[in-house]
Amino acid sequence: MHIILDLLLLVAIILYSYLESLVKFFIPQRRKSVAGQIVLITGAGHGIGRLTAHEFAKRKSRLVLWDINKRGVEETAAECRKLGATVHVFVVDCSNRMEIYNSVDQVKKEVGDVEIVINNAGAIYPADLLSTKDEEITKTFEVNILGHFWIIKALLPSMLRRNSGHIVTVASVCGHGVIPYLIPYCSSKFAAVGFHRALTAELETLGKTGIRTSCLCPVFVNTGFTKNPSTRLWPVLETSEVARSLMDGILTNKKMIFVPSYIGISLVLEKFLPERALKAIHRMQDIQFEAIVGHKIKMK
Repeated sequence: MHIILDLLLLVAIILYSYLESLVKFFIPQRRKSVAGQIVLITGAGHGIGRLTAHEFAKRKSRLVLWDINKRGVEETAAECRKLGATVHVFVVDCSNRMEIYNSVDQVKKEVGDVEIVINNAGAIYPADLLSTKDEEITKTFEVNILGHFWIIKALLPSMLRRNSGHIVTVASVCGHGVIPYLIPYCSSKFAAVGFHRALTAELETLGKTGIRTSCLCPVFVNTGFTKNPSTRLWPVLETSEVARSLMDGILTNKKMIFVPSYIGISLVLEKFLPERALKAIHRMQDIQFEAIVGHKIKMK
């Protein structure tokens, strides 16, 4: 009898959830204020990280910018200061665990407890598996996922004490579907999406619902890291568009941020398609970019 009641309750919750989502789709959601909050952005010297820093600077957040590229991150800082933001710059290698821990300690002493963290630093090496160097595979995982663990382990205790904060994982549509010649990258982004989902579930289990989580999953972004990307079905996004979508998702506490938004729907539909249909879709997409194949650069 109990199982029947549980199933009826589950159906009611599912129906209510769909109705709630439908209402939210048509009614603008309230956006939270991030003014004065300490925001840590990794990979802030270029691309999405830089443009995201601009978005927070416009909203008067206190910025802590990390990047391995000293010149790039200082340029970002100068641009954010012109927008009226207080900015602290740190040159950090997000593949180095001890450097991350030491930098977090320095941030706590010099700036304060981080309230929002954007784990944006990334590495990508387009190549077939046999042409990918061992150290490139290691670096991809160290930056794209292991760095997330070390940063969150260092920042989470203060968030747990306050039951407040926002943890943002920058992943990719490659964390939900695969693309040839990006095996290490896709694998690391699958791990990043899993990290986001597992962390979200753990925080809810601990009753720390004041700590929000978001995961950004864009398609190809014109950051320069992947050369000459093109596809028939997906747009190649500009960093400004992705940064605006990320900012909107953070301000509305959105869990999964797909850019463009319809990608989320297509990924759900793909789960119900047979393998032959999926292969046909892949051929239609005609995804191309420069990659090393057989130790030679080719468009793939």
